[in-house]
Amino acid sequence: MQKIGHFIDGRHVEGTSGRYTDVYNPATGEVQAQVALASQAEIDAAVANAAEAQLGWAATNPQRRARVMMKFVDLLNRDMDKLAEALSREHGKTLPDAKGDIIRGLEVAEFCIGAPHLLKGEYTEGAGPGIDMYSMRQPLGVVAGITPFNFPAMIPMWKFCPAISCGNAFILKPSERDPSVPIMLAELMIEAGLPAGVLNVVNGDKSAVDAICDDETIQAVGFVGSTPIAQYVYSRATANGKRAQCFGGAKNHMIIMPDADLDQAADALVGAGYGAAGERCMAVSVAVPVGETTANALIEKLAPKVEALKIGPYTAGDDVDFGPLVTKEALGRVRGLVDQGVKEGANLVVDGRDFSMQGYENGFFMGGCLFDNVTKEMDIYKTEIFGPVLSVVRAESYEEALDLPLSHEYGNGTAIFTRDGDTARDFASRINIGMVGINVPIPVPLAYHTFGGWKKSGFGDLNQHGPDGFKFYTRTKTVTSRWPSGLKDGAEFVIPTMK
Repeated sequence: MQKIGHFIDGRHVEGTSGRYTDVYNPATGEVQAQVALASQAEIDAAVANAAEAQLGWAATNPQRRARVMMKFVDLLNRDMDKLAEALSREHGKTLPDAKGDIIRGLEVAEFCIGAPHLLKGEYTEGAGPGIDMYSMRQPLGVVAGITPFNFPAMIPMWKFCPAISCGNAFILKPSERDPSVPIMLAELMIEAGLPAGVLNVVNGDKSAVDAICDDETIQAVGFVGSTPIAQYVYSRATANGKRAQCFGGAKNHMIIMPDADLDQAADALVGAGYGAAGERCMAVSVAVPVGETTANALIEKLAPKVEALKIGPYTAGDDVDFGPLVTKEALGRVRGLVDQGVKEGANLVVDGRDFSMQGYENGFFMGGCLFDNVTKEMDIYKTEIFGPVLSVVRAESYEEALDLPLSHEYGNGTAIFTRDGDTARDFASRINIGMVGINVPIPVPLAYHTFGGWKKSGFGDLNQHGPDGFKFYTRTKTVTSRWPSGLKDGAEFVIPTMK
């Protein structure tokens, strides 16, 4: 049985706590490895190592730090197939989707190559008689990231690439469900020239999360996961005086107006709703057609597409639409929510609960499910299902459709499909959601913009990657300077004002 430990001080370290958890192959249901769960002492040792390494790294000029990111990008491209295979084996994603996971992280690393420009401060000459003022962006020190199972490459890179580019050292606590790729990324960072100890990977469970939130040396924590845990981490980290950006759950709506191209909308819904088995925080899980004619036509187009979805292991080829869910528990939870939707009176147009694949009967597979006539009082509407389930909520008017995402507790992403510019502009202006798509179903911003949800989807003042990433991982110091030629004799006891 393969044992997965930690990556500290530039090398693999075996776990010493004696606690392990199983890592499954979701396609077969078999245990393929065991990952160590860190003790408090192991977290302490990793933080101490990072704190020591950070001093020299912070003193390294931004251009040289950027060159490490430049080399890291080259290595990611070199090892793309190897990384994708490891990711798919533990998560269950198709290989093309696994490569997309890696590439969206790689793009943030590319953005971080611009660190020398992004870290420039401001300067004012002659702010007063002989007085100059300037600001500096300086690293926080040791920072940490707690990342989820559904994007084991992308989200760790969203966290550690800007943090390290700013001169911080980073403690990464990835999901224990698919821990191999985060360690592989740390190995590549060392190969790219990152000094040992600047990026440490510590595997663990809730006790590791608590240790990170409580550690006095760690100055900031980034988290992505479910909303209850995001709230917990945010509250605990900030109570300990840390910066925190914590991103939680979602219930992403896509409104389909009567003038929309329904073939385009149906294709967009199938891809956005069922890709990665629906295990995406930006998955479209609610379709809102406006008007009965639009709704009936949309269901007529969606049902055969959902029934025709090709499901299988990543080894079955690049034409597989999606693979298994990540664990048996995840599969049971999604099935239970579909059962609840049927009990509540929603119309289950396509039922994928009993999907079974020959040769993979013990895998965590589930077919696509399509609900119609869902109402906002139902659990399947209110809850983030995180599985291959799409709910259709019919609306009689644009205003009724708009009110659904407006009034939902989550505010991660949303989309509208329409040919009318006035409607699209009104929607983008009025919606209270962090990321908006117009004829784009999954509006994940590119690396030079920022990613973040509103309401109960996000906690904290700054988003992930883009300019916000550099703001989050640095603090501003402002210097007011006056040299002897401008000094007058004698002390001055009045608070300085501009003369």
